[in-house]
Amino acid sequence: MPKALPPQRLPARVVVLTGASSGIGHATALALAREGAHLVLAARGAEALGKVAAECELLDAQALAVPTDVTDAQAVRALADAAIARFGRIDVWINNVGIGAVGAFDATPIESHQRVIEANLIGHINGAHAVLPHFRQRGRGTLINMISSGGWLVAPYSAAYTASKFGLRGFSEALRAELSSLPAVHVCELYPTFVDTPGLMHGANYTGRRLRPPPPVLDPHRVAASLVALSHTPRAVTTLGSVALPGRLAHALAPQLTGRLAVRLADRALRHADSAPITNGNLFEPSHVHTVEGGYRTLAMRAAPPLAAAALLGTLGLGAFWAWRARRAS
Repeated sequence: MPKALPPQRLPARVVVLTGASSGIGHATALALAREGAHLVLAARGAEALGKVAAECELLDAQALAVPTDVTDAQAVRALADAAIARFGRIDVWINNVGIGAVGAFDATPIESHQRVIEANLIGHINGAHAVLPHFRQRGRGTLINMISSGGWLVAPYSAAYTASKFGLRGFSEALRAELSSLPAVHVCELYPTFVDTPGLMHGANYTGRRLRPPPPVLDPHRVAASLVALSHTPRAVTTLGSVALPGRLAHALAPQLTGRLAVRLADRALRHADSAPITNGNLFEPSHVHTVEGGYRTLAMRAAPPLAAAALLGTLGLGAFWAWRARRAS
């Protein structure tokens, strides 16, 4: 009887990941490395990016670090070319860059608003524009856009961030419709609530107050696991976090009420926050902190506050629903 041949191992997937030097991107790079993906990692800071690539290689993955500013379309095109030159193809492209500027709209420099839009929205568009010709040629591929719950809920004192995330949602939906004739080419959207990353420490702050994300705060490794899952089994829309769906419901039924409540909660948090220097953060230069976690998931945040926040948004959603019904009846 002839000896059975060993099962053939599937070729490693080639994944391009932007925003890979810290936070969700760093966690995702490690998660993909553990399952043997070939990685092409991008971020502005060459030194930090090289360290993440080295960590991935310690996990027996192949990793190529390509320092890239996603606001530069030619640089993003070069990123795609580098991935194809090294590994022969791209299977998954994850647009993960995200920056923010917190402050009253007219007290925030217009250049800062523009930079947020360029990085969060135009950066994702540049990534899609660079990889989609390759996906069309191969007839397959997965594009994942990291959006956040800010694509559904307004964030007072982060007007440009809100604009970029609402824009990303519309861009993703339009792109998915345009590609509907290519069933093996997928456009995925991921909407996590606040995540425990150094993002707020990295970002621009024009409030004069120390910023903290409101609970509940997600574990970045959980978000990374969702990105890995989407890379295997694409789906159009994925939300993460206990308050995501109640928040969407509240905004859908009573957007003005939801916005007023959001700004009141933000004002209260800022009044009770410690003083902090005005800073442009990482808008115009790479970040200096490159950890995965931001240190916000304390024991207090893990206990009652998540349930309280979920109950608050759920109550708001129900209240908005009854208000809508009352207006409709009248």
